[in-house]
Amino acid sequence: MDKRFVGLMILFFVVFGVFISTMFLGKNFSGFARASGAADPSSQTSLIFAWPLTAKVGDKVDVNVFVRSANNTPLGKKQVKLVTNFGVVNGGSQESTVESDKTGKASFVLTSDSFGIAELTTIVNGSIQLNQKVTVKFE
Repeated sequence: MDKRFVGLMILFFVVFGVFISTMFLGKNFSGFARASGAADPSSQTSLIFAWPLTAKVGDKVDVNVFVRSANNTPLGKKQVKLVTNFGVVNGGSQESTVESDKTGKASFVLTSDSFGIAELTTIVNGSIQLNQKVTVKFE
């Protein structure tokens, strides 16, 4: 009789533990062992901003890229490459790579010493090109 009682007690606590786990953990319990794409950059939700969009020759244009995941959370420590067809990025060449901060922000400076229109393209982690492009006019 004692062995049955102990067996029923163990069965009760196992069932009770599973019930409590599913009640409190809910969705998190079902995806516990599964890898998630929450840390992958998204080309649709990531953003690129430039200000001003029209600048004088020699003026600096601030360009900010915000790296986001598919569920719109900011992603830090991602390599962000800004490429332009006109002008110079960060005082070097027509492309520059920086790492995003903990808010997902990567900052660049675009300059030009001649008149024209610069089209800016962004690539994250070497392979994910953002859908959004920005043009800056130097006059």
